[in-house]
Amino acid sequence: MQITETLAEGLKREYQITITGADLEARVNEKLVEAQPEIAMKGFRKGKVPMALLKKQFGPRLMGEAMQEAVDGAMQGHLDETGHRPAMQPEVKMVNEDWKEGDDIVVSMSYDMLPEIPAIDYKAIKLEKLVAKPADADIDEALQNLAKNAQNFETKKGKAADGDQVVIDFVGKVDGEAFEGGAAEDYPLVLGSGSFIPGFEDQLVGVKAGEEKAVEVSFPEEYGAEHLAGKAAVFDVTVKEVKKPVAAEVDDELAKKYGAESLEALKGQISERIAAEYSGAARQVLKRKLLDQLDAMVSFDLPPALVEAEANQIAHQLWHEEHPEVHGHDHGSIEATDEHKTLAARRVKLGLLLAELGQKNEVKVSDAEMTQAILMQARQYPGQERAFFEFIQKNQAAQQQIRAPLFEDKVVDFIVELADVTETEITKDELKAAVDALEAE
Repeated sequence: MQITETLAEGLKREYQITITGADLEARVNEKLVEAQPEIAMKGFRKGKVPMALLKKQFGPRLMGEAMQEAVDGAMQGHLDETGHRPAMQPEVKMVNEDWKEGDDIVVSMSYDMLPEIPAIDYKAIKLEKLVAKPADADIDEALQNLAKNAQNFETKKGKAADGDQVVIDFVGKVDGEAFEGGAAEDYPLVLGSGSFIPGFEDQLVGVKAGEEKAVEVSFPEEYGAEHLAGKAAVFDVTVKEVKKPVAAEVDDELAKKYGAESLEALKGQISERIAAEYSGAARQVLKRKLLDQLDAMVSFDLPPALVEAEANQIAHQLWHEEHPEVHGHDHGSIEATDEHKTLAARRVKLGLLLAELGQKNEVKVSDAEMTQAILMQARQYPGQERAFFEFIQKNQAAQQQIRAPLFEDKVVDFIVELADVTETEITKDELKAAVDALEAE
């Protein structure tokens, strides 16, 4: 076996690997000798099949296995000897495609190496940690919103307006015939809620208690019941009562509706929730400022293949965001722009840097942290949580997608702990402006 370097340019490496025909034949013979005692063929007892016949019967398949094992072994041996860490899976191609049994096999192997990452002086990193505390006005605003959501309805005189509730009896008919599921009594309908088919609620704005009205509508073409989809219908409606919305009182009763023991307890819960939201927003700002500093203070060569793959992924993702109507991937090719490539270079650089810092400092994501993250994502699929959890357990790529951001955040926390950090108290509006500025960049 012979390995010859054919390219060493920056992080790019290419090699030519030659495996002799004699080596391949020896591997095949070794496999045949190992398998011979267990093989039985017509006319021969188990373990007594002649080697020549075995080679004729199984040789071609075993030769393929021997080639793969020889190439894999040569590649791994080379990496162990040189200490190279490929940025992506090495690309291996057959050179002598006209190979026949007995010939040497020649393959080319190419890859981009991971670069050497320079050390970081954590104390040279200076960060400002923004701190915003919930104000009484913030808590009062949240309470008022909860009261609106917990609104009641009281009987009113006069015409129904948008946002009012009408209590109605109705019977729906298509072609003069009542249809199943098209009738109800004492149904409370909030006008403007969009809970009925388009056009129904609009025609009840202005009705009074005791009034009867024929509401003429058409079912949408994509309506769930096929026998009604796209058809015109008339609903005979009797208005029994008109009610106006009344916000709930901000008191202990409101608190109990939201699972708190008292109004003070509810205020405490709201304060904690707002504080958590502010802390999360402030962390976004802190993390961006940290990454900006790391990007500026560290420089090293980037694996071209990684940058290209990341740029293509960014271009593909943004294209789909601009064309939400396209759900598949059977579209034409999408070219990465210079802007995509610049963003990709930053992401690859920071990704490699954080990975190296995390590895050197033994930052790890625990099993408990992974389980918690998986459970949180599983909640996005009501009724399918178990299936989602089992899918993640069996899928290494899906696990990595969950683990990667957890690992990155833990590395960020590690760096922040060692950096020179000062705290600055700010208002909610100032925090919002800081977050908006991130999104504008």
